[in-house]
Amino acid sequence: MGLFNKKKEETKSCCGGSCTPETMKQAEAAKAAPGVRVLGSGCAKCNALETAVREALAELGMDTAIDHVTDFAQIAAYGVMTTPALVVDGKVVSYGRVPGKDEAKSVIQKARAGAAPSS
Repeated sequence: MGLFNKKKEETKSCCGGSCTPETMKQAEAAKAAPGVRVLGSGCAKCNALETAVREALAELGMDTAIDHVTDFAQIAAYGVMTTPALVVDGKVVSYGRVPGKDEAKSVIQKARAGAAPSS
């Protein structure tokens, strides 16, 4: 009789099985590296954020590469649950919406000013 037999519990990963201790360690290490990252699946909103950030960096005169992170394990390492998200020097500065060029410029300036050592 199958009424009293326990079903085997299925373990499902939040990101399709790519969240292993090893991938999470790699994601944590990548998170500590300085730079600008756009987190998201590659949808239209993520691409719009990347465009706005690219324009903001150009106006600021910053020659900074933008990494577009699409791996859900790496996105989860930042604690982001809603994409697109913007990360500047390891700190999440925007998530869940697409800031315009001017707002992105302001956010990047604030994040970079806060990261500079004070004298």
